[in-house]
Amino acid sequence: MAESEPQEGNYDDMVTMVEDLNRDLQKLLEEMEKLIVQATWMAYDMVVIRTNPDLASSMRCLEDAFLSCKEEVEKKWQEVLSESPGEDQKKE
Repeated sequence: MAESEPQEGNYDDMVTMVEDLNRDLQKLLEEMEKLIVQATWMAYDMVVIRTNPDLASSMRCLEDAFLSCKEEVEKKWQEVLSESPGEDQKKE
């Protein structure tokens, strides 16, 4: 009877270990699914761009517009940040 207690502890440890492995495998599978979906969309995008050259030039135009907008927003944000301390001092 005294020997059954350590075996029960080992069994509990084994069950916990299997549950942990199962959870880890599930997380890995979910990550793999996400990566597969991303790779599929990337492949689809490449096919679309190669079959329609106008799309590539349109994408470049959109990217340029995005980058210029981003630059303007960053400039405005820096202006707002530089103006803020001066206004705080005036209020005091």
